[in-house]
Amino acid sequence: MPNSNVTKKSPSQNNHGKQDSTDQQKNTSNVVRRFIFTLILIALCVGLAYSLSPKTKLDEVPISNVIARANDPNGDIKKITVSGSELKITLKGKDQPTQTSRKDPSGTLYEQGLKNFCEGLEGDKLKECQEKYPAIEYESQSDFWGSFFDIAIIVVPTLILFGFFFYMMRQAQSMNRESLGFGKAKAKLYGPDKKKVTFKDVAGNEAAKQDLTEIVDFLKNPSRYEKLGAKIPRGVLLAGAPGTGKTLMARAVAGEANVPFFSISGSEFAEMFVGVGASRVRDLFKKAKSNAPSIIFIDEIDAVAHKRDARGGAGREDEQTLNQILVEMDGFDNDSGVIVMAATNRVDMLDKALLRPGRFDRHVNVTLPERKDRLAILKVHFKNKPVASDLDLEALAAKTAGSSGADLANIANEAAIGAARENHEKITNSDLTEAFERVAIGPERKSKVMNDYERKVTAYHEAGHAVVGHVLPDSDPVHKVTIIPRGQTGGVTWFLPPEDRSYKSIYELKDVLARAMGGRIAEKIIFGEDNVTTGASSDLKHVAQLAKEMIVEEGMGSETRNLVFPGEEVGYYTISTGKPYSEKTAELIDKEIKTLSDEAAKRAEAVLKANLEALDRLAAALLEQETLEEKELDTLLKGTTLPKSAALH
Repeated sequence: MPNSNVTKKSPSQNNHGKQDSTDQQKNTSNVVRRFIFTLILIALCVGLAYSLSPKTKLDEVPISNVIARANDPNGDIKKITVSGSELKITLKGKDQPTQTSRKDPSGTLYEQGLKNFCEGLEGDKLKECQEKYPAIEYESQSDFWGSFFDIAIIVVPTLILFGFFFYMMRQAQSMNRESLGFGKAKAKLYGPDKKKVTFKDVAGNEAAKQDLTEIVDFLKNPSRYEKLGAKIPRGVLLAGAPGTGKTLMARAVAGEANVPFFSISGSEFAEMFVGVGASRVRDLFKKAKSNAPSIIFIDEIDAVAHKRDARGGAGREDEQTLNQILVEMDGFDNDSGVIVMAATNRVDMLDKALLRPGRFDRHVNVTLPERKDRLAILKVHFKNKPVASDLDLEALAAKTAGSSGADLANIANEAAIGAARENHEKITNSDLTEAFERVAIGPERKSKVMNDYERKVTAYHEAGHAVVGHVLPDSDPVHKVTIIPRGQTGGVTWFLPPEDRSYKSIYELKDVLARAMGGRIAEKIIFGEDNVTTGASSDLKHVAQLAKEMIVEEGMGSETRNLVFPGEEVGYYTISTGKPYSEKTAELIDKEIKTLSDEAAKRAEAVLKANLEALDRLAAALLEQETLEEKELDTLLKGTTLPKSAALH
């Protein structure tokens, strides 16, 4: 291997970041242990004081009442125990004091009116007298322990709580935010001890993998590029729709290069304390440099990298975080061996300073998989699952145009769940079909019961879609029709393209509009214009949305051809209340949208009136079988014709 300017760290240096993390965890654990120990100590002291304190509260009576009852030979007092000025009264038939009273400290009970009937008596006479009148006993000392616990039950918890708060104040003064962990980056480290991901684990997206393969080579052989004057890219931005595998791509780069991989989400930089985000950025880059060569991966970077000109306020926490990222990316040396990778599905939201050369030098588009890529992805997800020998993954790959890798993984998982639900030993094509339809539209609503009229309306509605879509020359072929309720729909008609296409012509889009109107027009023809139902609400919304996109975004209007009217954007925000065009232009756009919708309805009506027999035939078959596949549909729709009034070219 050629000499490299990237210095390899010793094992002790490579473990330095891990050691810091371990020390921080130990400090945090010590604080938690002390806190728990203090709470336990408080609970024990309070419990001890409570357990040793008197459990029975004595009834307190006036001293005059006690003396009157004691002087009565028929009174109920058995014994009076004198402890200083406190009296404890034991009643006849009792062994323990049940009442208490207090005498005047300056005099004795006799001075306060108690008569001594038993004075001078002895023997049986004394015993007989004491049975009538209470015995007077004097305690030689006060109840020290009772008084002590009475005081302790109040004083001890107070002292402990005071000491606890004093301790916490000392801790707060002695530890700043950094030592408490607020300023530490929460990045996850995927090192050699973690499961390695390589490009073999990533199916599809060959163009993106090719771009990233060069990054791997930069990390392995930097000197080869430096000899030719090339600089190692400081940043790689992965852009693509959600679920396309941006994070997996980044981990594959780290796995191929065999370097530490620090992964963190953009939202993890945010905190309630000002300045914490910037502190975490500094800590993250410090850890990455100490483990160089390494990769920093920031997922959903748009969470902290908004366009600053639209959010205002130089002191905002997110702007401080962004500024620190900009400084770190422009500050570390080319030979530090640290490459920053980031992922987003909203490149338009990112600040321009982040996208300039010298920061994110390379932009890699991670696109939705094409058919061959979808097939490769499905093979990866079904590789370790028991499948039937005739499992048709190619058919599923054809159906799933526009699906991301995450969608395909979900379908594979649902197929396995469905097979287990049906007690199948292996995953079959029926499990695959059910999984696809469940993910695409929703589960079958078997509990939904439609009456005969509703079933008939649904059958003609779906048959209308199918007939129009089958007849129009630029429409996708009809794949399947069902009147079984699924998800939020009463029935479904699938149109699948024969191949993936990057562009659509105005003819294709107009056929999409017409077949979407086919359901409502079929209801109008069969049941009358006044009897159309709400079943076409989603179709009408789709027509309105697609027609608007054709006029406003694609320049496909008759009077506004080659003119587009995008929404006005200012930085991060889109102004939805205002329009970047005049009211007259807005009226023209509305007129163009209505023209497209009316044209679609007229074309659908012309097709259905010219093929009424096929419409009735298809609706009857749906009422009988509920679901029709592509081959059955081709047979039922054989002989349909395209009227001249519905032709565009």
